[in-house]
Amino acid sequence: MKSSTANADDEIEFEFLPFLRLYRSGRVERFAGTEKVPATLDPLTGVDSKDVTIETSTGVSARLYLPPGIDEDEKLPILVYIHGGAFCIESAASPLYHRHLNDLASHTPLVAVSVEYRLAPEHPLPIAYEDAWAAFRWVFTLADPWLARHGDTRRVFLAGDSAGANISHQVALRAAAEGLAIKGMALIHSYFGGSAPVGSESTDPRERAEGYRIWQFLCPDLAGPDDPRRNPVADTAPSLALLGCERVLVTVAEHDLFKERGKLYYDKLKESGWRGEAEMVETPEADHIFHLLNPDGEQGKTKLKLLVNFFQKE
Repeated sequence: MKSSTANADDEIEFEFLPFLRLYRSGRVERFAGTEKVPATLDPLTGVDSKDVTIETSTGVSARLYLPPGIDEDEKLPILVYIHGGAFCIESAASPLYHRHLNDLASHTPLVAVSVEYRLAPEHPLPIAYEDAWAAFRWVFTLADPWLARHGDTRRVFLAGDSAGANISHQVALRAAAEGLAIKGMALIHSYFGGSAPVGSESTDPRERAEGYRIWQFLCPDLAGPDDPRRNPVADTAPSLALLGCERVLVTVAEHDLFKERGKLYYDKLKESGWRGEAEMVETPEADHIFHLLNPDGEQGKTKLKLLVNFFQKE
C-alpha cells in the first residue's frame, strides 16, 4: 500500500501543458525550457558573457553580454532583456536566449543585461515583476564594471518576448513613476489577455475560461479576468500615456495566439495621448517566437535586423 506522501506526489494538482505539471505534494515537473548553457566567450560573435548576482536575499541575477572590438571607455546602449516562457519555464541561461542576446550584443552593438527572475508556480506572480524591477533598477547603479565602463544610462532599452513582454510593460510603468528614463521598449509577441475576445480571437467560452484558469494558476492574487497585469488596456489599468519611454516597438506574428493583444496594445497606446513614437510590425506566416526557434531562417534574420535598428536609433 502506498503511503499518503507517495499518493500526494503522484496526484496531479494542475497541468499547464506542454510546459509543466504540478503535483499535490508541491513537486513541479517541467517538460520544456530547462536546458541551460554557461556564460562564456562566444566563438561565433566574439561576445563575452558572465553571470552576476543582483540580490543575494532573493537570488535575482542576470547574464551580462559585452561585444568585442569596442574602445576601452566607449559608451554603448544598455539593453535590459526579460525572457519569455509563460512565466514558468526558460531562463536567461537557456540556449534560445543565450544565442539571441549574443546576436543582439554583437550586431547593435550594446551591453545586454538578461534578467534571471524566479518562476511560477513555486514563485507566483507578482514575484517575477519584483525581480525584474530589482534588476532594472540595479542597472542604473552601474555597480558592475562592464556597465560602469561601457554602459550609457541615457540610452537604456527594455525588451522582452511573450511573458517577458508582459513583464517589460509593468517595469516601464514603474520606471516612469520613479523617474528612471527608458529610451525605448520592444514588446515581442506579448503575453496579454482579457475577458472579451479581440479581433480574430476565439469566442469559445471554454477556451477563454482556460486562459483565465491558467492566469489564476500563475497569479493567485489576481483581480479578475481583466487583471491589469494580464490586460494592460483594461478600464482599471494605468493609462498607457504614463509610459515614460521615448519609443515603443510592438511586434506580432500572423499565426500567434497573442497577435490581437499586441495590435490592441499598439492601438490603445496611440490613442492614449502618449507623446512617444510607436511602431508595430507584423510578420506574415509566422508563429510565436519564431525568431528564437529559427534564428537562421530568413524571417529570423529579418526580425534580428528590426530589433538591431530599433536599438541603434538615436
